[in-house]
Amino acid sequence: MSDDADRLSIIVPVYNEVRTIRAVVERLLAVDLPVAREILVVDDASTDGTREVLDQVADRVTVLRVARNAGKGSAVRHGLAHARGSIVAIQDADLELDPAELRELVAPILSGEAAVVFGSRFLRGRAGAPLKTFVANRALTAATNVLFRSSLTDMETCYKVMRTDVARSLGLTARRFELEPEITARLLRRGHAIRELPVRFDARSRAQGKKIGWRDGVQTLWVLMRERFR
Repeated sequence: MSDDADRLSIIVPVYNEVRTIRAVVERLLAVDLPVAREILVVDDASTDGTREVLDQVADRVTVLRVARNAGKGSAVRHGLAHARGSIVAIQDADLELDPAELRELVAPILSGEAAVVFGSRFLRGRAGAPLKTFVANRALTAATNVLFRSSLTDMETCYKVMRTDVARSLGLTARRFELEPEITARLLRRGHAIRELPVRFDARSRAQGKKIGWRDGVQTLWVLMRERFR
């Protein structure tokens, strides 16, 4: 069981996810966690009705709004600055990852077995992921492992859970999707052990609202190189 002082701050960066944001919030509120929670939804200047949905749930979660769209990295950093919990987790707003997975991911941190836990979508193989997604992730994760002598299976996962003091010590600067390699590289460069646990996911296509593209893959490689040799 967790200490009374423990709290999980769940940061939900959201931009134009009107179809899924309510379900994400409801699942985050409903999941049985072994620790108190606060949910910080950072609305990155959505224009599709997401704002209105968040108005309807604002009495149950903390909604942080930004004036101009600045990207996932900026939204997560904004949420991290407001987090009051001793543990922080990132939850995407598209329902590719089930919030129920957080229960298992936070457990090793609460028990003191780990300070950082990643939820790996590929720890048990391809797990039904589209081939393009699987190959791209494998390539970027392999580059991470070569550069930092690590043995990760899913560097790009959204589910990065860690002690809040560790997260804040990283001095994150990412604005967009380069957040994922920046977090991973800085954790590894500082000697933090990353524990991976398997998670289920339901991949979505660009037609369904997937925003990351090939240019983000190129940016990821650049960030990994920058962080390795800075």
